[in-house]
Amino acid sequence: MTFQDLKLNGAMARAAAAVGYTAPTPIQVRAIPPILDGRDIIGCAQTGTGKTAAFVLPIVQLLAPARGKRHIRVLVLAPTRELAAQIDEEFGKFSRQRGLRHVAIFGGVGQQPQVDALRRGVDIVVATPGRLQDLMNQGYIKLGNVQHFVLDEGDRMLDMGFIHDVKRIIKTLPRARQTMLFSATMPQAIQELSKSMLTAPVKVEASPQATTVEGIAQSIYFVESGDKRALLKSILNDPASQRVLVFTRTKHRANTLARQLNRAQIAAEAIHGNKSQSARTRALAQFKSGKTAVLVATDIAARGLDIDAVTHVINFDLPNIPESYVHRIGRTARAGASGIAYSFCDVNERKYLREIESLIRQPIEVVAEHPYASALPAPAPAPARKAASSGNRRRRPRRRR
Repeated sequence: MTFQDLKLNGAMARAAAAVGYTAPTPIQVRAIPPILDGRDIIGCAQTGTGKTAAFVLPIVQLLAPARGKRHIRVLVLAPTRELAAQIDEEFGKFSRQRGLRHVAIFGGVGQQPQVDALRRGVDIVVATPGRLQDLMNQGYIKLGNVQHFVLDEGDRMLDMGFIHDVKRIIKTLPRARQTMLFSATMPQAIQELSKSMLTAPVKVEASPQATTVEGIAQSIYFVESGDKRALLKSILNDPASQRVLVFTRTKHRANTLARQLNRAQIAAEAIHGNKSQSARTRALAQFKSGKTAVLVATDIAARGLDIDAVTHVINFDLPNIPESYVHRIGRTARAGASGIAYSFCDVNERKYLREIESLIRQPIEVVAEHPYASALPAPAPAPARKAASSGNRRRRPRRRR
């Protein structure tokens, strides 16, 4: 299967090849043809599956080169600044040769450069809801000419409390438009939103909802809370731990853990919502370049970040929302690569583990022999969620020897 088989024209197929896209991914195979046909789309896909290019490539092909005054013809809403910047970067790879202009609109930075770009005229806006509404209220953005609207990471929008902002923005869009909704999971609120914003949509799915990415070796370490830091250091001192993303439940814990790792001569940066945009951008750049081996993050980094060659994801704290586990570990094993996910579980987190295993419909392998193993017995596995079929009988976790 080639990109031209998906109805992309020769120029777009060559542009895809030029940036290293040798063959379309499953979500691209399923999404690109109906988007090119002008259909509305519901896309269920985990991050790391090529989802962004699945809508960027056909949208750029559909847009005619601008003539005269430019109007915003494409609007993409993303839940976080980092994801908005990455989507904007993806548009940048393919839009220049078509003479199209694009801009990322998000908070945490001064608005003047964004306003200046809007005044010069843009075809494509990638935005977070808050800053978009600010600039709309100030009269800098008008959406009456939008032809293509993409709501990316719909479930994350819901989790972050943006759903009402999204609904207000949608009301300002033309009724005659193409709409694309992408979401890793489809909670009830997102299903209801899709019915109100989409017309006869085509549903495309690259992997079962709320399942873990294939190619990730998952393990659980039962450990006392006070021993977690020592266990983490022992893992990070392994030469195989080359680029590691560590997740904590709170911003304070992320800051503290990053400082402690640096004192132990392990280069680490923290990233979370209280960091300024410049600090977050700098921390990501250091991590992507390899100057920092460890990035300690809250769930702000669990979705949408496209970081190559993450060898390990470590859940220092298990998330209290089981779906977050899926999104966290999806930062490794991207684009067909393999990866490793370790999770630390103290006695107070056992209930979170049961919910995670119920969601992913499989037990996570227990590492029974390690220097900081908890003296408490391993918990009994949780029953599978009702959504699981009766054929998915749970088996006892295998123990690593």
